[in-house]
Amino acid sequence: MTNNEKTRCTWAQNGIDIYKRYHDMEWGTPCYDEHTLIEMLILESFHAGLSWLIVLKKREDFRIAFDQFDMKKISQYDENKFNELMCNKKIIRNKLKIRATINNAQKILEIIKEWGSFTEYIWHFTDHEIIYNIDNQFKDKTALSDTIAKDMKKRGIKFLGSVTVYAYLQAVGIVNDHELKCYRHYGI
Repeated sequence: MTNNEKTRCTWAQNGIDIYKRYHDMEWGTPCYDEHTLIEMLILESFHAGLSWLIVLKKREDFRIAFDQFDMKKISQYDENKFNELMCNKKIIRNKLKIRATINNAQKILEIIKEWGSFTEYIWHFTDHEIIYNIDNQFKDKTALSDTIAKDMKKRGIKFLGSVTVYAYLQAVGIVNDHELKCYRHYGI
């Protein structure tokens, strides 16, 4: 059976290939790779208020514009780099989100210093366990995303409220919110 014959989550059955690939290869897959976890966090902050499809289509351009999401480099961005990003028509040019990304890079480096890795920090909230959708009652946010968003805000991280954090948790597989009928519900 090919992936095209498998039953996917409803949102990935829209005929858009980039959504299908993202659904089949990434979304809901437990991620422990430090770089990918940070990349997805930044992308989710740009996703706030926009369609995820917009972000997915610009993902490679974001990688190029933001130095492959190197936190040390981003944390050192100056006004010239900020202005360069604001002029880059290939990315989402929102000044508050760009400034937040620079700020967040600095804060993520502080988290890494404290926790040893961003991976350890983000996965500790669930004791390194995956949370599975068990009833197809999907939410925009949960007590878990509230807790993480509150902790991030306390640490000075911006543009990552509870709804955005929940979307992030789904994206990186800390929460497996594949529909019960989906062939990826339990990662099979």
